[in-house]
Amino acid sequence: SREGEIKPHYSHGYSESAGRKNQAEDYSTWDIIKATQYGIFERCRELVEAGYDVRQPDKENVTLLHWAAINNRLDLVKYYISKGAIVDQLGGDLNSTPLHWATRQGHLSMVIQLLKFGADPALIDGEGCSCIHLAAQFGHTSIVAYFIAKGQDVDMMDQNGMTPLMWAAYRTHSVDPTRLLLTFNVSVSLGDKYHKNTALHWAVLAANTTVISLLLEAGANVDAQNIKGETALDLAKQRKNAWMINHLQEVRQARGYDSPSYLKRLKADKNFRQKVMLGTPFLVIWLMGFIADLDITTWPIKTLMYIVVWIIVQLLSRSFFDHSMHSALPLGIYLATKFWMYMTWFFWFWNNILFFGGLILALFYNFGKSWKSDPGIIKASEEQKKKTIVELAETGNLDLSIFCSTCLIRKPVRSKHCAVCNRCIARFDHHCPWVGNCVGSGNHRYFMGYLFFLLSMICWMIYGCICYWRTHCTTSYAKDGFWTYITQIATCSPWVFWMFLNSIFHFMWVAVLIMCQTYQIACLGITTNERMNARRYKHFKITTTSIESPFNHGCARNLIDFFEYRCCGLFRPVIVDWTTQYTIEYDQTSGSGYQLV
Repeated sequence: SREGEIKPHYSHGYSESAGRKNQAEDYSTWDIIKATQYGIFERCRELVEAGYDVRQPDKENVTLLHWAAINNRLDLVKYYISKGAIVDQLGGDLNSTPLHWATRQGHLSMVIQLLKFGADPALIDGEGCSCIHLAAQFGHTSIVAYFIAKGQDVDMMDQNGMTPLMWAAYRTHSVDPTRLLLTFNVSVSLGDKYHKNTALHWAVLAANTTVISLLLEAGANVDAQNIKGETALDLAKQRKNAWMINHLQEVRQARGYDSPSYLKRLKADKNFRQKVMLGTPFLVIWLMGFIADLDITTWPIKTLMYIVVWIIVQLLSRSFFDHSMHSALPLGIYLATKFWMYMTWFFWFWNNILFFGGLILALFYNFGKSWKSDPGIIKASEEQKKKTIVELAETGNLDLSIFCSTCLIRKPVRSKHCAVCNRCIARFDHHCPWVGNCVGSGNHRYFMGYLFFLLSMICWMIYGCICYWRTHCTTSYAKDGFWTYITQIATCSPWVFWMFLNSIFHFMWVAVLIMCQTYQIACLGITTNERMNARRYKHFKITTTSIESPFNHGCARNLIDFFEYRCCGLFRPVIVDWTTQYTIEYDQTSGSGYQLV
């Protein structure tokens, strides 16, 4: 049965830990199979030199090379092959090669060595699987990556028509290796030979919610049918899994499968849906202030109008909002708020227009650079990605802590993969929903300029509201107190009061953010990501009260390097290309200094 558990055939009694416990034993009486399993090289060589045939299988039809491969005995594999062992010998209950055994166990170093000696990863075992299928179903992401980099077809089918993606979807309940396979442009629409199940079907059968989300984001067809005419949603309903049912139904609705033809075309247009998400806040903010500003004294009527606005927003949300583009919503709120603030200034206040215009231009410039400029995306061609995988694997460094399984690149120091943008960013600080972009080495300075001029503009807007109330509104703060004053200014001009509330809201988050950013840049020399996840990075020294950063050179030097101040040549900032900086070499003489190499 393809759904049965596939296990390697080996003796569970033999392990590296057991071998260490028996280092003091006398091995002179051990047979060569036991010595191979424990990695006793001298005893194995003694027996081979005495005439033992390395090609001879044991009673279970397993060769010495199989036992050495499954226990990751690199020196013995090399020795046995030099003595004539057949590298692709089939053996064991599953009729597997040594490479199959090493793959099941996740021994990347053994896989590399066997491939160097000519092992064929495309050979199938007794269950009909090649090595890449075994690596996928056992969740060995680094081995999957290495096989693909060495030329294995990412859509290779086993004897049952199962692809590596199908096996990963059915067996591995984590983002990898599915995420890695999707990065290699694997087909998500293929069906297996017997059941015609796609990878999405197999993920639903396994209730693999993590992989279901990844496949849907990659565009998997939710209406694809298997040989019984069942869709992934049908299988979810059979299993009565509420999360899977709701998630699949949401995707169907977002793609317009159950909508009229004209609405389906609009829903299928991702650019249109994004424009709706960006445009909705413009409409909502205007309607909120417009209704409040209407010359209607009966609040029940205004309340009814607000309920209508809420219904409109719910309809737009259900019809066009896409959870995969929810990062567009904060950007739309920011743009809409600023637009109506500008309109308020020009039509209600109209004072100090030159100063306010200068703030607008400076804000627009820094916002545009933060929004549209490259934040430090780490790029590589397809060939470079495969070359990186091979180089890291063969040097023993194909570790997910330094290798991104999505972008397929070696991660430079201080970089991080952004889950929102789905790309690796050099000197990653955070993903800012208010600018719709990551903040990294390429745009961090502009982001700080954006925050400064945004805060200045908001303060000027608040000042404009206060001046307007002094000039146009009759108030009695000294006589009747604060709450009466609030009622008077809100009644005088509900629109201006609505803009004032928006200004206060934005002032709070901008002020907090600019203080945190300034403290991190000037005083700590770290990014937001590094401050939040310092314990994950070995180059930080963490105490109960502080974080010691190798990038901290003192307040003045930190600011000079960050903003690249030159001041007509008086300062010489240290400029580092963080997209290509991979290691830190500490200066042992100073204890805290470092060199980038």
